[in-house]
Amino acid sequence: MTPLQTTASLQKTAMLQMALCAALWSIAGIFIKLIPWNAMVIAGFRSLIAGLVLLVYIKASGWRVVVNRQSLISSVFLALTFICFVLANKLTTAANAIVLEFTAPVFIVIISAAVYHQRFARADLVTVLVTMFGISLFFLDQLSAGRLAGNLIAIFAGLCMAFLYILVGKCDEETRMSGILLGHVLTALIGVPFAFFTPVQLTARPVLSILTLGVVQLGLPYVLYGRALKHCSPLMCSLIGAVEPLLNPVWVFLFDGERPGLWALVGGVIVIGTVTAWCMASARLARKGEMPS
Repeated sequence: MTPLQTTASLQKTAMLQMALCAALWSIAGIFIKLIPWNAMVIAGFRSLIAGLVLLVYIKASGWRVVVNRQSLISSVFLALTFICFVLANKLTTAANAIVLEFTAPVFIVIISAAVYHQRFARADLVTVLVTMFGISLFFLDQLSAGRLAGNLIAIFAGLCMAFLYILVGKCDEETRMSGILLGHVLTALIGVPFAFFTPVQLTARPVLSILTLGVVQLGLPYVLYGRALKHCSPLMCSLIGAVEPLLNPVWVFLFDGERPGLWALVGGVIVIGTVTAWCMASARLARKGEMPS
């Protein structure tokens, strides 16, 4: 296998890892709604459990936990993303929270151009715009003008996620995974103490839900996420991550019987088709030796 073929193969694997990661992320809305706890408590215990999963993976991989400027900065943005996402899910609808958080690709292009003077191909910019348009169509009948606080917090989560994609993508793998672990630790340190000041119902449903969030929805996906970023650009990871808001209504339909409307179906076709075409084009460029943005 030539070096170019190896690069293309690694990139394809990274894309699949990111897609699986996004699919697991997508179950967050259902389980957050099932837990009658304060949002900070949910965020804290979810990250505490996920952090333990990630620590086991780091130790099994023979890595050190690296504490440096990169890992600390990325941990702050990750903690902000975690906390803001859970807060948004409690203050607004799950659909609003996910859609508005996925302004991240737009922020990535803006930040990369303004801060890092990175130039994006026209195809990248068109993909971002079409993806965002498709997502907005998907939730056209659900996205309301109300619940302003939750909507604004979700947009801020999208900004934090954009910084996270950019910063973590520039780290080596050991630093990258350490930053993710430290992000979980920081979130737990901020959120868990709220359990002493707010009511925490310890019945079967919330306990099982928080375990599912910690292990399946956050712990294992961030292992996949950290591995995917090694061979997948920040923009590509963010765009593949758009699978998350598309799958969320599927889980709602399966568990609550809520059917997506016509606009949702149209939006889903647009986003899946656009992201698939863009990723296939990027893979072809990699095979030819041209580096995608």
